[in-house]
Amino acid sequence: MPKQFWINLPVKDLNKSKEFYSKIGFLVNEQHGNSHQVQLSIGDHHTTVMLFSESIFRSFTRHEIVNTKQATEVLLSFDAESREEVDTIAKHAAEAGGTIYGAPSEIQGWMYGCGFTDLDGHRWNALYMDMSKMPRS
Repeated sequence: MPKQFWINLPVKDLNKSKEFYSKIGFLVNEQHGNSHQVQLSIGDHHTTVMLFSESIFRSFTRHEIVNTKQATEVLLSFDAESREEVDTIAKHAAEAGGTIYGAPSEIQGWMYGCGFTDLDGHRWNALYMDMSKMPRS
């Protein structure tokens, strides 16, 4: 059974992307970074997000990279502790150069979230979920 999970993303500029993710609350692991990669950590389980220069990413995937201006390869979602934290994440993402494609709002009466893209167009979704209001079937 797998013990760890990590996300690998291609980026155009490692330093700018590292700064972007730091501003929205991701932790940077300086011990596992170099000129071709940056390791980030998110959440209580410390899920790893690895940022790779596009040339390195392309070399180990042996595949072209999706043009994020024309297509979405994946929607990456994470939870927030409150509605206010969703608002803060959206604000920080925009200030750090990201694009808000879904302004913070209520969703289905029990979630509150926002959608944003990072500097390379990867789509992220920050959600606060009030499980006490979740519809029961």
